[in-house]
Amino acid sequence: MRVKLCALLAAATVLGAATPGAVAQQPVILKVAIVQQIDSMNPFLAVFQSSTEIGRLMYDYLTAYAAEDQRVTEGLANRWEPSADRLTWTFTVPEGKKWSDGTPITARDVAFTYNLMMSNEVARTANGSFVTNFESVTATDDRTVVIRTKAPQVTMLALDIPIVPRHVWEKVTNIKDYANDQMPVVGSGPFVLSEHVAGQFIKLKANKQYWRGAAKYDELHFVYFQNSDAAVQALGKGEVDLVNRMAPAQFDSLDGKAGVTRNKAQGRRFTELLINPGARTRTGEPIGTGNPALADVRVRRAIAQGIDLDALVQRVSLGYAEKGAGLVPPVFGKYHWQPGEKELRKFDPAAANAALDAAGYPRKDGTRLTLRLVGRAGRAYDEQASEYLKRSMTEIGIALDVQLVSDNQLNEATTAATYDLAFSGWGTNVDPDFILGLHTCAQRPGADGKGGTTDAYFCDETYDKLYAQQLSEFDEGKRVEIVKQMQARFYDQVPAVVLAYDNALEAYRSDHFARFTTQPAQGGVIMAQHGVWGYYGAEPAQRAVQASGSRWPAFAIGGGVLVVLVLLTVVLSRRRKATAGERE
Repeated sequence: MRVKLCALLAAATVLGAATPGAVAQQPVILKVAIVQQIDSMNPFLAVFQSSTEIGRLMYDYLTAYAAEDQRVTEGLANRWEPSADRLTWTFTVPEGKKWSDGTPITARDVAFTYNLMMSNEVARTANGSFVTNFESVTATDDRTVVIRTKAPQVTMLALDIPIVPRHVWEKVTNIKDYANDQMPVVGSGPFVLSEHVAGQFIKLKANKQYWRGAAKYDELHFVYFQNSDAAVQALGKGEVDLVNRMAPAQFDSLDGKAGVTRNKAQGRRFTELLINPGARTRTGEPIGTGNPALADVRVRRAIAQGIDLDALVQRVSLGYAEKGAGLVPPVFGKYHWQPGEKELRKFDPAAANAALDAAGYPRKDGTRLTLRLVGRAGRAYDEQASEYLKRSMTEIGIALDVQLVSDNQLNEATTAATYDLAFSGWGTNVDPDFILGLHTCAQRPGADGKGGTTDAYFCDETYDKLYAQQLSEFDEGKRVEIVKQMQARFYDQVPAVVLAYDNALEAYRSDHFARFTTQPAQGGVIMAQHGVWGYYGAEPAQRAVQASGSRWPAFAIGGGVLVVLVLLTVVLSRRRKATAGERE
């Protein structure tokens, strides 16, 4: 019997070999739904959360944040040391790390990236605040990069800047117009961009050169949907594997659904209502078409006082959010600021009406002002919150003209300041410097909208002085207090109202992918992390079964492999008949 079995297996093997590709495994693909458009694949220009999320997967930073607890850990550099006066930082880029095309990664790539930003205004568009205080950056050899700063800079281990390959980018003559779409795009991260069709999909392949080791699956696809309803439906059908930023009702609808696991986490994002404060460029020239009345802080405060934040959280977010206040969400506890009793701006339509009267904006036929409110079409929050705000503002004599547009149109409006009110939102980093830096005078763009990324066109001397202080303050307790003072100043001047800190509402097909790495480990998020861990650590369900001790390997059913299974079935069936006395 043993001879016959061996002969049959040998025959099946020959048959399988005679059908080329029959046993070739199909690539394992993680498909992720996204509803936000991509503003740019150029890491020096990308600002949208969707774009920076993908950029993190393509390019490593100098340092990284650990998945478990978000502490600083190895990125492209594995060692760093400040001088006694904290004006000089020396980073070591070890041997062995490679770009996806096999070229060694060196300290010269780091120096090239930072020097490009320091010398090119357009290259500072997305992350310029990180290098504003740099005096010089020098690669003393392939392993060592030395950064000298004008003043001590506390964020030197939180430089969230994608490092680009010098041998590719030194050939780029125009950063502003460079799409970064020469496929495959050379990078250092766990995935390599291989195909991008705007408005349809982005495809990446696992980087076999990745210094941490290749991912456990082959390809990562981001599939674009017009709205989150369509994305959630696709998840339910198994057409995609991972969805985030769902509306509360959508998240609830997946409770108990077979093959789907939900994840709710305290988010690092906030949703805000921008109020155009009289936008100006970095050099002080007026820009945009904001209503002149909004340059009056009394009007902005009255608008804020006419918004019931508790009602928004309950009626629009269905409790899956926390009421907004400062720029740093509660998940980053020590830097989070809440107004005290004297600072608190309570919901009070009567007081808001009185303030508008005092500011010289009386009602005429029941209306004081007509303002444009711009938001994103297809985003449930914007659609629902705009209707709520429309009713609320009517109570204080302000009529709203709601305009829901595409991502890119919304970005164009807020960049060019062609709005009165606008929905926006940001993800906040582990270190608060980036989100704070968005509101400095220096972050306002030039006349063409490039060279800086401002959130709300806020420019305030008091705020700027506090920003400079926190940047050089290495005493954590003192820095925390300065950061809170900055948030209090922002709250008082109202260039925007932080409406809510949204919970991260995510779901994935656990019948396709068994595990995802969250950040932090306890109660953390899968997507929109401060790193790559959610995607990089994803484990296909099929391979998870094999790793847990599955007796048989997972075969693709086809060609010669099917013959193996059929022949084995015949043989084993005959053996059972011959030994029927054994207990089954």
